[in-house]
Amino acid sequence: MGFTRFVEVGRVALINYGPSAGKLCTIIDIVDQQRVLIDGPFDETGIHRQVISCKRLSLTDIKVQIPRCAKEKRIVDAWKSEKVTETWEASSWAKRLSAKKRRASLSDFDRFKVMVAKKQKAKLVAEKLSTLA
Repeated sequence: MGFTRFVEVGRVALINYGPSAGKLCTIIDIVDQQRVLIDGPFDETGIHRQVISCKRLSLTDIKVQIPRCAKEKRIVDAWKSEKVTETWEASSWAKRLSAKKRRASLSDFDRFKVMVAKKQKAKLVAEKLSTLA
């Protein structure tokens, strides 16, 4: 199977570096070989229209049908009609990112409780395996 995530108008991308890291955006125009014009839409993602380096973007499989340099209203309509937010939240990539964020926000006691639960689970699994063998 060939490469399918191309830098193209309408491609939804994840910003992976900078102050907007972790937010989704839509590519609305290609400036040159290394930069693209992106837009949120702001109500959905909190990203304003700006030029950003392609190095700071991770392309997703999600693509919306919009014309080049579309207005924000048209982008919002495309996001809602194609259910981009729901599609993203259902993806394994988004689930991994949210799990990573949740683990990072745990307190010391929460991490201790997770460790104890893992030990209890491992003990139960070992007991079941010993009875089967």
